[in-house]
Amino acid sequence: MLAESDILTALRDCFDPELKLNVVDLGLIYAVATGPDPHSTPAWPRQWVRVTMTLVSTDSPASGLIVEQVRNRLAGIPDCSKIEVNLVWEPAWSVDRISEDGRRQLGPAFLRLQQKGSAPPHSPFVIWPGKL
Repeated sequence: MLAESDILTALRDCFDPELKLNVVDLGLIYAVATGPDPHSTPAWPRQWVRVTMTLVSTDSPASGLIVEQVRNRLAGIPDCSKIEVNLVWEPAWSVDRISEDGRRQLGPAFLRLQQKGSAPPHSPFVIWPGKL
């Protein structure tokens, strides 16, 4: 049976292309739920997976790409039979959600993020005045 940790490990392969950080360490994954698929065969029991996530901004040009990455990565796990990705905007994402590992990976970019705070929930992601 798949555990939440298995799902989170798989989702570390999915990256926000703007920040170059995986969705787990970026704090975009809010919840993971799994359960047995009642329609799977006893010889090969499979599970449904539901992921609740957000994005850094509602206007991110990569938003569709990130959600599809999550769906496709989970679809690649043989024990998953049904995948549901719920995109939510509340609570809004903030830099406080970035893991310690993610902060180390971002390095100086995290300091700029921290100084600027999070992006407003309904505006483009414009917290850096220039390139990283």
